[in-house]
Amino acid sequence: MSSEEVRRRFVGFFVERDHVEVPSSSLVPHNDPTVLLTTAGMQQMTPYFLGLEQPPAPRLVSVQKCFRAVDIDEVGDESHCTFFFMLGNFSVGDYFKPESLAWSWEFLTQTLGLPGDRLYPTVHPDDETAYAIWRDQIRVPEARISALADNWWGPVGPTGPNGPDSEIYFDRGAHLSCGLPTCAPGCDCERYLEVWNNVFMEFVQAADGTRTPLPRQHVDTGMGLERLVMVMQGADSIYGSDLYQPIIQQAASLAGVSYGVETEVDSALRVIADHARGGTFLIADGVLPGNEGRSYVLRRILRRAVRHGRKLGLNRPFLAAMASVVVEQFGHHHPELRERQAQIARVLEHEEASFSRTLSAGIGRFNELAADAQRADATDDATETVARTLPGQEIFRLYDTYGFPVDLTIELAREQGLEVDLAGFEAAMATQREASRGGAAAAFKDATRNRAELYVSVAGGATTFLGYDAAASDSQVRALIGADGAVEEAEAGEAI
Repeated sequence: MSSEEVRRRFVGFFVERDHVEVPSSSLVPHNDPTVLLTTAGMQQMTPYFLGLEQPPAPRLVSVQKCFRAVDIDEVGDESHCTFFFMLGNFSVGDYFKPESLAWSWEFLTQTLGLPGDRLYPTVHPDDETAYAIWRDQIRVPEARISALADNWWGPVGPTGPNGPDSEIYFDRGAHLSCGLPTCAPGCDCERYLEVWNNVFMEFVQAADGTRTPLPRQHVDTGMGLERLVMVMQGADSIYGSDLYQPIIQQAASLAGVSYGVETEVDSALRVIADHARGGTFLIADGVLPGNEGRSYVLRRILRRAVRHGRKLGLNRPFLAAMASVVVEQFGHHHPELRERQAQIARVLEHEEASFSRTLSAGIGRFNELAADAQRADATDDATETVARTLPGQEIFRLYDTYGFPVDLTIELAREQGLEVDLAGFEAAMATQREASRGGAAAAFKDATRNRAELYVSVAGGATTFLGYDAAASDSQVRALIGADGAVEEAEAGEAI
């Protein structure tokens, strides 16, 4: 079953049950400074749950685009991603646990045809009502119902609605089990996959962590489209489904490689697919690359995609081509992609060109540092811990002189089994900030004519001021002058 059909059936199922379909909200949260990006379908529902706004209907259904930045470094394996779609049905003070759980079961077993004996519900240990509904109303054998302490959802951020939840796991097969006798839903192995979560909003949490009952009870459910499609298509991972394969195949074609042959190639293709998809949607929602907040998240994933593209031999710009596939694949559901396609391409091309220059300038220096660390480690086993750590001052130099992002240095170091001296980096950064606040200026304050004579002597004569006629001109560096006189060279962070 295609992802398009899964999506259509989900929305149709709940529309038939008097739900009103609402469009996905932006990835940039509206009037919610507590979160950086939209991470769940219920975020746009929060004002309704709190009684701050009137919902368009008491029953709602949506396919929400979501972005979670916590797993950026893990993307590349078979399970992690940053951007995804969340299917959700919501009740604003209307139905509650009996209807919500029954409809979840009906949709999975009857509308999609999943075998009931491979579905395992879980509940919060204190939620006796949900447990009884699964056992007595839906007739799930008690042996397949688990009570998990972490079946409590929310809030998004430090405050907001929250409550107990009931998850539904799909048994992918005993061959994926960890083999432990305790293996069950909630285990860290790959056998049991959570596909749906029914959250019962009964409380609101204040900034001090206290919870009080909501005036009315609400339902918020969330089901990752990528996971559900993976199950329906029998794929080995979310990246094997038709939600990712068009993007992966485009990247593989440009690089002249194949997906599913080599582990490192597959990992790089997954990074490109996820980050290109997420980056395209972020730009469409008005986020631009930058050095803070959500802008930095965008810059980071785009640069990470470029670096993994270089691993595959993609030395020419390629992100705009990836975005075209994303727009073609999802533009009919998300018109903002088509409306801003030209802008998306321009932003990607500019960021890729900028980072390519940064990468070219700094990668050589990083490789020298890594080689020095590896060489020192090979010659002196006793100094392994120290030798295999990149010095903080050198990390700062990469950042300050070459524009090399610190997170990129950390990731490259990790790939080579190296640690980084972040404390030393922060110390070097603090020294530079102090100099920028005036420490350097004080060192160069001239008390006599001797300083002026020094400038004239190293310049080889008088200089001509061109500012009246031109805003820019080419000049030649004639000398470097430190606080104590002329110097032959200067390191990053030194005052000259």
